[in-house]
Amino acid sequence: MMEIPLPAATANPELHPISSKGLPAYPNGWYAIAFSAELPPGGILSRRFMGQEIVAFRTQSGALSVIDAFCPHLGAHLGYGSTVEQETIRCPFHYFCFDTHGVCVSTGYGTKPPPKAVIRTWPVREKHGIILAWFHAQGQPPDWEVPDLDMTGFSPLGWREWTLRSHPQETTENSVDIGHLSIVHHYDDVQVRGDLHTEGPYLNARYGMRRPAPLAGGLIQSIQSEFEIHAYGLGYSYVDVQIISMGLNSRQFVLATPVDVETIRLRIALSLRSITEPGRVHPALKWLPGTLTAPLLNRVLPVTALDGFANDVQQDFEIWQHKVYFSPPILADGDGPVGRYRHWVKQFYCPPRAS
Repeated sequence: MMEIPLPAATANPELHPISSKGLPAYPNGWYAIAFSAELPPGGILSRRFMGQEIVAFRTQSGALSVIDAFCPHLGAHLGYGSTVEQETIRCPFHYFCFDTHGVCVSTGYGTKPPPKAVIRTWPVREKHGIILAWFHAQGQPPDWEVPDLDMTGFSPLGWREWTLRSHPQETTENSVDIGHLSIVHHYDDVQVRGDLHTEGPYLNARYGMRRPAPLAGGLIQSIQSEFEIHAYGLGYSYVDVQIISMGLNSRQFVLATPVDVETIRLRIALSLRSITEPGRVHPALKWLPGTLTAPLLNRVLPVTALDGFANDVQQDFEIWQHKVYFSPPILADGDGPVGRYRHWVKQFYCPPRAS
């Protein structure tokens, strides 16, 4: 796992900084801060997000809240030593309690809470096992949403995460960089299945490609995969992957969240649709009872698929961490619609504030 030390928090972060890559560091949009399984009722998580310290907590009834990390009373960090008390988070310093709207509802002394004891809250959504927070450099409320997905019949999310030097625009650009699919990821016969489609914050691309797959006995076969990419902004995307010949369907999430000006927390997650025809996965399984092989495959293959997905993603790390950003790029036939992508991403940036 690649980890880069993060700098200390700043009291008054600049929300329009430029990274060393030359990109505005913090695009507007929805960003993953955790997976639902990491935050049970009564749970508290501390995160660094867009150069700031935030805390997510879930009340005993299951309500979710994301707030600034520091108690407005005397500055204690609510991510360390706090507890969830019913529907509030209780500061460890003086037992001030704050509700999910950031309002102080009680003090540790039984006195009236100061009217100004209010913590800023962040818009938050919980979608198919992913907790997302909204960022806008000018403090505007959400003007678009990540859609709900029907995950019926899919396995629970498995995930991996890394911290690395990169930017959400660069990681999402991989979805249109057709040229690197064969060179970096070693796919064969990459084919575009339809024109790049964008609509507001949504981007869609479809590809077909072949890749080697191991069989029993050390044999290798080439399998055809169909990919459909759905990106909503620069922090949330998922890919529907089908291997039709094997009856396999997976949903792969790519979630890049800025930590600070130079680094992102990259989370990936995968869910596999339940296998009902084991004989399509491997010919030898045709001769075994499906009641035995299907449950085994549904336990093992999501883990194996996640390992393969993680391996593919990590093939980009060295390039991402050491590349620079050229604008405009010098493009060639075979690159894919990078130019159209670069035009689409402009909507996620606010103009810099006047000095």
